[in-house]
Amino acid sequence: MSSPEEIRGALRRLRRRGIRRWGTTRAAVAVTVVTGAAGPAVLLTRRAEALGPHSGQLVLPGGRTGRWESASDAARRQLAEELGMRLPPHAVLGLLDDYLTHTRLVITPVVLWAGEHARPSPAARTADVIAVPFTDLDVEPVFVASSHSGGTVIRLPLRGGWLHAPTAAVLHQFREVVLCRRRTRVARLQQPVYV
Repeated sequence: MSSPEEIRGALRRLRRRGIRRWGTTRAAVAVTVVTGAAGPAVLLTRRAEALGPHSGQLVLPGGRTGRWESASDAARRQLAEELGMRLPPHAVLGLLDDYLTHTRLVITPVVLWAGEHARPSPAARTADVIAVPFTDLDVEPVFVASSHSGGTVIRLPLRGGWLHAPTAAVLHQFREVVLCRRRTRVARLQQPVYV
């Protein structure tokens, strides 16, 4: 699948699961689809060294959602702040399942279409921007025990390293729903599967 219509159709077939709980904080991440010579890809950012324990990690652009802000608006705002990419509301193709972290952060993944005209210009907190081709996402996940949650953590192999949760969980569901047309869930409503 490489067109916005195909991706939008796959996301519409998913009966998205949202999470609404007291005591949680909301955030959104941008799963931004771009096109180029290598075909369709998703943009990831590498965290700057100054960002502490998770510096150097590959992540999806995103952050906290404002009090009256929708997940789609928050993802577009974060994309503009982190990568200088200002996408219109109609660039939103759909949403994936909410993801609950062990820190009680509920993340809503927003799938956006930037197409071939994407020209990211990273902000100071972003060390690098990487376009990951869809073919690189078509890999089997690895599940390991987590000392933080007492549950299972998903990791995805990428370019000789690993993508970690929650980015790995979001991109795994994107692969399953969009590339493989399967209705794989990222998290159960009561207990997160991937923390």
